[in-house]
Amino acid sequence: MEHDVVDTLIAPEGQLEVLSKAEVNKLLDTSQGGLYNIFRNCALAVLNCGSTIDDGKELLERYKSFDISIIQRERGIKLDIKGAPAIAFVDGKMVKGIHEHLFAVLRDIIFVSNEVTDNPEFNLDSTEGITDAVFHILRNAGILKPQINPNLVVCWGGHSINRAEYNYSKEVGYQMGLRGLDICTGCGPGAMKGPMKGATIGHAKQRLDTGRYLGISEPGIIAAESPNPIVNALVIMPDIEKRLEAFVRTGHGIVVFPGGAGTAEEILYILGILLHPDNVDIPFPLVFTGPETSREYFVQINQFIHDTLGPEAQQRYKIIIDDPELVAREMQAGIKQVREFRKARSDAYYYNWLLKIDHEFQKPFAPTHENMRNLSLHKNQEVHLLAANLRRAFSGVVAGNVKDEGIRAIEKHGHFEIHGDASIMGPMDALLASFVAQHRMKLAGKHYTPCYRVIQ
Repeated sequence: MEHDVVDTLIAPEGQLEVLSKAEVNKLLDTSQGGLYNIFRNCALAVLNCGSTIDDGKELLERYKSFDISIIQRERGIKLDIKGAPAIAFVDGKMVKGIHEHLFAVLRDIIFVSNEVTDNPEFNLDSTEGITDAVFHILRNAGILKPQINPNLVVCWGGHSINRAEYNYSKEVGYQMGLRGLDICTGCGPGAMKGPMKGATIGHAKQRLDTGRYLGISEPGIIAAESPNPIVNALVIMPDIEKRLEAFVRTGHGIVVFPGGAGTAEEILYILGILLHPDNVDIPFPLVFTGPETSREYFVQINQFIHDTLGPEAQQRYKIIIDDPELVAREMQAGIKQVREFRKARSDAYYYNWLLKIDHEFQKPFAPTHENMRNLSLHKNQEVHLLAANLRRAFSGVVAGNVKDEGIRAIEKHGHFEIHGDASIMGPMDALLASFVAQHRMKLAGKHYTPCYRVIQ
């Protein structure tokens, strides 16, 4: 099937208008150490916004002829784009939000390569080094705003949710927008788009023209979750672990909507951090919410957390069903506590330095068949470390579902095998099966073939 494509030449508007010759060469380098492939794939994902593809491999194969190159001109750079998805254009002109996102991708890929990966000043094998790198990437992207009181709510949830759940997420966003709260999400569709859409209306009614709609992505997931153009501040982190750290260090509270394996991964990440002994007294508002029709989903999530991490983990969040106003009030009150706590300890409002993140949550996890098979999924370890390993298991499922590399690995070697204690594998198998039954693994209408096998 042929898909409409457009060729265009675009110039940056106000960001990253010049590049050195070495940077241009690196961006056009197709070898292993070059940046061309990562730049091309992220750019294609940004241009594919609004499509129903949530499969990185399918996207790359659909637009095989897509190409992007950099032209050095006397007045600065231009991007020469060939074979771009027509969905990114209106009457032949690129949507402005998508135009901005393309240059945000370029900015972050260049910065991470030059200033982080190739910079000996950052020790990316240490906890402090990784936290510092995350800070520098966010600062370079203009994400950290020092003169603002805490007001940033991170919203997590699935890209494949039903209409009732989407409308509910929009209503929660609206109620938060009315209270002057800004929104940060993984920037894709579904529960990542709804709260932003709602907040824009809330902000407009309050005549707030400084509303922030922050999107945080990473190269592996961006093809499955193309940034929605409402996002007015986009940052591409190098990997999923740094993306998750960026969420919890910049956000002042988290709202979780229904989702699939990726949402379970996010829940396990934040609970694992909050369960660390050093974080016991740190206020961090965390609310799970959805419409009445999603009640069973949260019953299952709550039961899974009880069966694996125990009652202590259940104390760190509240479940609110079908009450957007209460969710917004709960966030507002929780963020007020965060402000007082940080103020008393002279910690920055814009970056949570005090939060202790164990190195187990920071180390990039490669979801290979061997690594998935060897995960330590047993209760003979500290509870926050069990959360870290469970997070990796769900991260692997996400990779096998939607990431180009993961999908190809499954095609080549078969299912991921997940081993562990029966007391953990039973609940995990039940939870994953419920995600499949509720069509939470893939976008509606798409057939889902499991990429994993839970072995009890």
